[in-house]
Amino acid sequence: MRKFLTIVAAVLTTLTVAQPALAADTVFVMRHLQKAEGADPPLSAEGAANAQAVAGMLAKSGIKAIFATPTKRAMETAQPLAAKLGIIVTPYNPADPEALATRVAAMTGAVLVVGHSNTVPDLVARFGGKRAVALTEQDYGTLFVVTHDDGKVSEIKIEPTR
Repeated sequence: MRKFLTIVAAVLTTLTVAQPALAADTVFVMRHLQKAEGADPPLSAEGAANAQAVAGMLAKSGIKAIFATPTKRAMETAQPLAAKLGIIVTPYNPADPEALATRVAAMTGAVLVVGHSNTVPDLVARFGGKRAVALTEQDYGTLFVVTHDDGKVSEIKIEPTR
């Protein structure tokens, strides 16, 4: 009986440890696009054009929800796709990634998450990505695609407009 209770306790402990959010079929994670200068800057003209390109690229990807930090640049990165899909951009608190992971875990279909260079790597891992990703302050235009079934992380490069 003691051995049985030990096994049950071990199983319950394993089930309560935080696991990556894997319910959404596909999670697209990206850093906001090119920004202008200043405190809480909007997108630059190049960033705004690239946001339109992202909307065109992802319009038929099955995205059912879009999350972005409440900064102007993140919201403006997500807005063209949201408008094209007829959905709203839901702001999330970048200081509470676990709350975002919980919301994404409850979703079905694909999800887009727009973050920042210092949050995207953690988000990719939280959504089940099995490959570490890295971004610097100069990196813009990489869309990380995390697939639910295998945790594979693919990258799509958004080519800057000229």
